[in-house]
Amino acid sequence: MPKTSNTFSSGAVAALGSWRRRAVSRAVHRGWRWLQQAGAVTAERPGPYRFRRIGTGTRLAFPLGTVFGEGWIELGDHCIVGEQVTLTAGMVPGLDLGPDPVLRLGNGVVLGRGSHVIASQPVTFGNDVFCGPYVYVTSDNHSYEDPDQPIGRQWPRSSPVSIGPGSWLGAGAVILPGARLGRNVVVAAGAVVRGEVPDHSVVAGVPAKVVRRWDAVRGWEPPLRAAGPPSLAELGEGAG
Repeated sequence: MPKTSNTFSSGAVAALGSWRRRAVSRAVHRGWRWLQQAGAVTAERPGPYRFRRIGTGTRLAFPLGTVFGEGWIELGDHCIVGEQVTLTAGMVPGLDLGPDPVLRLGNGVVLGRGSHVIASQPVTFGNDVFCGPYVYVTSDNHSYEDPDQPIGRQWPRSSPVSIGPGSWLGAGAVILPGARLGRNVVVAAGAVVRGEVPDHSVVAGVPAKVVRRWDAVRGWEPPLRAAGPPSLAELGEGAG
């Protein structure tokens, strides 16, 4: 004869297991949100970090990436530093870099999640520079002059970097040693920038080149596409 089963009991056990999983998930998320709040770094709650300056309203999200040389890092007011952002001054921790700051963020700077800023020479962000995720800014580049030595063991070449106020760096952009970006520069996602970039220009590519510029008389060259939603005529043309 077929064995009878207690469908009510098995259903109750399954429901209890599902409830437990949901409860554990909610608890984990609540705990993580608490850790994010508690671990965020501000001027009032610097945690283990001793930055040269943390401005009013500036917040570094938890968890941070690699951070060292804080004594030579200045963060302006109302900056937003995303999760897993690396900020380093000096080649390695514990160096004496002198009396002046090495890495400076102006007021209102935004560094997207996973970005890296590596500075052994001065690296300066002007006010209101916005960076997408995974942007890489460095004053140091690998050297490969000696063919008999591993590249990672050769002393890098270093040069200061400056990023003008109001600029936008798209996701994955790379800013190399010696780069000097002017005011309100747009760096396309994935671009690799070196050298000087004039004010009010757009650069893209590897290596990055100027693809659009603002002229006080002629405006944007080449012209921008009209902003705003498409007209009904344009929608009709698209449907045809």
